[in-house]
Amino acid sequence: MRSSNAARTGAWLVLLALVVVSVNLRPTITTVAGVMNQVNGAFGLDPSLLPLLGTLPVLAFGVSGPIAPWLARKVGAAPAIGLALMVLAGALVLRVVLPALLLPGTFLAGTAIMTASVLVPQIVKANHGTGWWTGLCTMGFGLGAALGAGLVQPLEQAFGGSLAWALAVWALPAVAGAILILGTRRTTAAGAGVPDLATAARSWAAGGGAPASDATGKVTPLRKQRTAWAVTAFFGLQAMLYFAITSWLAVYLMSKGLSPADAAALLAWFSLAGLPASLLAPVLASRPRVLRVLAPGLGISVAVALIGVLLAPAALQFPMVGVLGVVQSAGFGLGMALVVIRSAGPQSAGKLSAMSQGFGFALASLGPLAAGLLHTWTGRWEATFLALAAEALVLAGAGFFAIRGPVASIESVEPSAETHTKPELVR
Repeated sequence: MRSSNAARTGAWLVLLALVVVSVNLRPTITTVAGVMNQVNGAFGLDPSLLPLLGTLPVLAFGVSGPIAPWLARKVGAAPAIGLALMVLAGALVLRVVLPALLLPGTFLAGTAIMTASVLVPQIVKANHGTGWWTGLCTMGFGLGAALGAGLVQPLEQAFGGSLAWALAVWALPAVAGAILILGTRRTTAAGAGVPDLATAARSWAAGGGAPASDATGKVTPLRKQRTAWAVTAFFGLQAMLYFAITSWLAVYLMSKGLSPADAAALLAWFSLAGLPASLLAPVLASRPRVLRVLAPGLGISVAVALIGVLLAPAALQFPMVGVLGVVQSAGFGLGMALVVIRSAGPQSAGKLSAMSQGFGFALASLGPLAAGLLHTWTGRWEATFLALAAEALVLAGAGFFAIRGPVASIESVEPSAETHTKPELVR
């Protein structure tokens, strides 16, 4: 009984730590997005480099994906996340102490965020986390994004008008997250190397498809597995939409006549409105019948919501931005859930997470840049929003293919393994 209670307590502590970690993985981006028009004055940045500033964190995501699996093999998943959060805290302070390092510091912060983000699904899978685990973590991402956008201007006022320190103060919760996740290292290490074979075996026995392998029985590398690429495409496209929207939504709203404070508040509302959706999407995704509709349907919903924000007058932006936040956050929640649902075990989840987030964020880095350039070239926002809506329709296609076929796996599976979990594949 004591061991059972200890295991249950340990699982709750792991979940709490993962949620706190997740909250730290978006404020670095949304704090800057909410005050983009003030950055050049506060840091002496050339205005022409503002699109680059919005792109750098996501670009760092794209190129630093392989770091997380390598670091986890060296020191363990939990210590790797703790180290990443300490680097994040250091980068946030570095930008204040040496404003000339704003761009390099932002890139370093993005690298740290990516390292932690990749390992969250691996720890969820290793602890046999349910859809609620994934949902709470993705809700943590959304909560962090909302807090970053909503608190940046109040914090600026609290620091006597210093935008630099309003951005740097987010180093404190990053340190807190590092301490929490390091405190769970024994619990996470206990399951991190044990493949979740039962889940994959039940899916195999249910006719959902065995993990991909070649004619000799050897497991096929992820880069040659169709499901892995479909999940990667879905994750990358939804991330591309998210970062394009968060980078330029406040600027767009100001062009509609809203004040900078109101535009920043609506950017926070965009993240806040999506919190329930980011929680529920992974839970609903565990039901195959719902997933058949949810995966392709979200892309179509995002396209419709984008057109709504484009056409709505300033007075109606609050509900329209809220709707966009709901469907966009649901897409992110589903993207994270697919990494867990469509992988055979924790090692596969870690590799698929690195692949989907690495390649996905490399694609996503084009979002803020392309959106800004389209607006600059045309002098209007119609081309930007129509391009994003078209991308959302491609996202629907990626979702359709991501939920079909065998699970992505780099692990062997024993079909006779017993389990009480539900089948995770969708035909």
